[in-house]
Amino acid sequence: MLSQKPRAQRKKQLVDFPQIPDKIYFTIGEASKLCVLEPHVLRYWEQEFPQLKPVKRQGNRRYYQRKDVLFIRRLKHLLYQEGFTIDGARVKLAEEDAPASINHYDRDFLRKVISSLESLLAELETGV
Repeated sequence: MLSQKPRAQRKKQLVDFPQIPDKIYFTIGEASKLCVLEPHVLRYWEQEFPQLKPVKRQGNRRYYQRKDVLFIRRLKHLLYQEGFTIDGARVKLAEEDAPASINHYDRDFLRKVISSLESLLAELETGV
C-alpha cells in the first residue's frame, strides 16, 4: 500500500495558464480551458463566491468576462497552490477587495457626520 503525504507536504505544482484571447465574452467551456478546470467546478464556485457572476443569456447560458477569468485563476491559486479552504479563500478575497485605509479627508467627513448624528440623537432624547 502506498502512503500519501499529507496535503500540506505534497509538492505544489504550478500551472501555466493559456493566454487569454482578446475577446469580451467566453463560454463556460472556453473559461474552463483558460483556467485549466472542469466546467462543473466553475458552476460550483459561482454558488460559493458572490464575486463570480457570469452574464447569463439565451437559455441560461453563461458568458464569462476577462475579469471573471482572472478571478477564477486567482481563486484556483488560493485553493490549489496556497491550500486555502473555500471559507478561507472567501475571507482572503474579501480582505483583498476591502480598501486599504481611509484617507484624511474621509476621516474628517466621517467625524463631522458622527458629530451631527450625536447632536441629533441628543436633541431627540431631550425632546427638543
